[in-house]
Amino acid sequence: MSEQHQSGPVVVVGAGQAAVATAETLRKLSFEGDIHLVGAEPYLPYQRPPLSKAYLLGDLEADRLSLKPQAWYAQHRIGLHLGRAVRQIDHASKALVLADGARIGYRHLVLATGAAPRRLPPSVDGNLAGVHVVRGLDDIDRLRRELSPGKALLIVGGGYIGLEMAAVARKLGLRVTVVEAGPRVLGRVACKETAEHVVRLHQDKGVDFRFRAQLAALEGEGHVRAAVLASGERLAADCVVVGIGARPNADLAAAAGIAVDDGILVDGEGRTNVAGIWAAGDCARFVLPGAALRLESVGNACDSGAVVARSILGQGKPYQPQPWFWSDQYDLKLQIAGQSLPGDEVVVRRSDREGLSHWYFRKDRLVAVDALGSPQAYMTGKRALAQGRSPDRVRIADPSVPLRDLIG
Repeated sequence: MSEQHQSGPVVVVGAGQAAVATAETLRKLSFEGDIHLVGAEPYLPYQRPPLSKAYLLGDLEADRLSLKPQAWYAQHRIGLHLGRAVRQIDHASKALVLADGARIGYRHLVLATGAAPRRLPPSVDGNLAGVHVVRGLDDIDRLRRELSPGKALLIVGGGYIGLEMAAVARKLGLRVTVVEAGPRVLGRVACKETAEHVVRLHQDKGVDFRFRAQLAALEGEGHVRAAVLASGERLAADCVVVGIGARPNADLAAAAGIAVDDGILVDGEGRTNVAGIWAAGDCARFVLPGAALRLESVGNACDSGAVVARSILGQGKPYQPQPWFWSDQYDLKLQIAGQSLPGDEVVVRRSDREGLSHWYFRKDRLVAVDALGSPQAYMTGKRALAQGRSPDRVRIADPSVPLRDLIG
């Protein structure tokens, strides 16, 4: 490694999975310069996926959410600046300006600012208490105080967050209604076969659904008590969870003249259009051959953080995303490898022994697999995608053909 690539400091804005992956990879690759993580939340960098599952249920304590113990950061000489928001990037003098006026100089700046949940417009939510989003630890702590048995929970949005919240709320004994503007759940991320299976599971557990339904207004005096749909139907709502997607936290970058378009635009190695500034994780939109891609997942955060670290050290290789996701719905683990699009052909594989899986093909090429309680199908599909192999569709659909034989 050249002396130029050994010099620092490297400053990372954000203290989540992508930030930690960047710092950890730098140290693994023997970077000796200073590293600083700057995060607006006052907590040690923590895992977000368990927040809406085990943590909300009370099965996981807050101290077990941490990605690394405090001592790890000291051992690896990584400075933590927690509970400190960034006001401005002064790239002319290569410094961050914090909300309190303090400045932190950098040689390389990595933006790992994540994404923020979309909220209802004020004309709909009425600025009422009891309306929640699900993103950070504080969000969940506020929400869990309201999830009492017998209460009516209204969930706006039938995506992964909304469905996970529905499963947790039913376990806690709440009455749950999901309002979805589209014709089905998981409309942008899964085929109708996966969506139908998941809806049946929730309906069997007592969840009520309203499809093609628009939320017109929430009602209450200070605290939400009811929801009115555009159809005129009125639903009880002692609390509301809004799960209508997220927007990348790119305002800080845009104000500094960094190119943004549904995320901070970066090349295949994570570079922005401003020298010395990089981006990784949920906020980064990688411009790759044939496509521009922004992913919101743990896998992408870890992988893209590592890509940026290697690029900073002059060891960069273009990012080749291998998307994978998971979602827990009651006792069902839904695991997804690859990325599907509407219009992909779907091959269904159903086996009493292996479980259920849906295999997506685009122009005879395997592009994704949904495994519903079928970890073997997930691993087989993920391996096939990594190897660029497309198993025969007739053999996939035949449960008498062992999964291990699909790709040899």
